Amino acid sequence: MFIHQTAIVSEKAEIGTDCYIGAFCTVGDEVKLGEKVRLDSHVVVDGNTTIGDETHVFPFVSIGLAPQDLKYGGEPTAVEIGKRNHLREFVTIHRGTDGGGGLTKIGNDNLFMAQAHVAHDCQLGNEIIMANAATLAGHVEIDDKANIGAYSGVHQFCRIGREAFVGGYSVIVKDALPFAISQGNHAKCYGLNRVGMRRRGYAKETIEKLHHAYHLLLNAKLNTTQAVEKIEAEINDCAEVSYLIDFIKSSSRGVVK
Repeated sequence: MFIHQTAIVSEKAEIGTDCYIGAFCTVGDEVKLGEKVRLDSHVVVDGNTTIGDETHVFPFVSIGLAPQDLKYGGEPTAVEIGKRNHLREFVTIHRGTDGGGGLTKIGNDNLFMAQAHVAHDCQLGNEIIMANAATLAGHVEIDDKANIGAYSGVHQFCRIGREAFVGGYSVIVKDALPFAISQGNHAKCYGLNRVGMRRRGYAKETIEKLHHAYHLLLNAKLNTTQAVEKIEAEINDCAEVSYLIDFIKSSSRGVVK
């Protein structure tokens, strides 16, 4: 491993093989770095924080510090970050709170562009992109392969569905539907992201079934309950449509329409 002479690394920290810790980094007592983790420079990692193999952390990133929650009383909580993530300049990721489960968790292969913020107790999946200055309040859940546009804000306790696309400068105050485009302040849903689905290799039949489901949900002059019932009656052999229905039924805040 390489540790720059100006870095402050606790003797209690667990540092994996082939790690790189650059100039003026600070690594706290409870930090665990996997193999080939790279901290470029001026990175602060503190608290009970685990960072998975081959994650690249760019300058001026802050991970594992106390949450911006006035209810937080210093209780022991944690951050878990998976493998092969890219955290660009000035990203901030805060540890959890006792009232929110005590854990901020991020999966694998995600890209957080400059100034993105992940607040306490957020739960993020894999292959997510958060563009510049995209901001998550506490307790937000994001499923795999979602895309959060630049300068967008997501309200606490909201969910972002699988492969959802949130346009730049949006404000999300309800759950953003999977596979769809949501944009605006407050955000509205503009239907299925057909271009994105084609790029990701979905079958034409799957895209058409999801398109029909979104037509019933957004354009058929039905309320959400009626639309879900009609979707279930007309489309019962598509895993993606089933996921959409489950996402809507499990929503506690309502969904963006």
